[in-house]
Amino acid sequence: MSQPGERFFSLASLGPLARHLREQQALLAAQEQAAREAAARREAERHLFAHSVGAVTALRWTNRAQHEPALPEPLPMQHWLDEARVLVEAMSDEFDVSTLLDTDDQLSFRRPGIGADVTARLRAGHWSIQRQLDLHGLRVHEAREALGEFIRHAHKAGLRCVRVVHGKGLGSPGKAPVLKGRVQRWLVQKSEVLAFVQARPADGGAGALVVLLQRVES
Repeated sequence: MSQPGERFFSLASLGPLARHLREQQALLAAQEQAAREAAARREAERHLFAHSVGAVTALRWTNRAQHEPALPEPLPMQHWLDEARVLVEAMSDEFDVSTLLDTDDQLSFRRPGIGADVTARLRAGHWSIQRQLDLHGLRVHEAREALGEFIRHAHKAGLRCVRVVHGKGLGSPGKAPVLKGRVQRWLVQKSEVLAFVQARPADGGAGALVVLLQRVES
């Protein structure tokens, strides 16, 4: 017989506990199976990627990006630079024009075969000035290059009369014009130039020359 206060457990009371244990074991088994299947898929994908890309060489990382030097851009204006060099070589500062200038007070110039009436009409403004070059502020070599290019392009454009402003030299040491004599020498050496005269007062006077260019042969 049992004593008062003692508790007894029958086999029937263990049924719910047994069911709970079986459910937990089944859940754990399902989780383990899902983990194994996921690992198998990842391994299969890794092998597939390695097979598709082949052998891979690891890159050596540095802190500086490596770039091949870019090729220089083509210079479409290079021929202009070449021609400018030719102009410099073609116009000498040593050229003596004293025997070629007309012995008037303005030292005008006309090519052999060009009549004195041409310089007279040029001085009188017979031809309209179509373009101008201002050499103020340029160094001698810059002025020479600018003048050569200006005359060449004006002639190619079919212009007949242009003005070249060389200045009066009022801001130069000794108040003597630095470019005036040089511009005269350079113009005489340009085959496109037929004649030039000192500009009228309204067109620059002693600080400029009016230049007559040859016609462009058609």
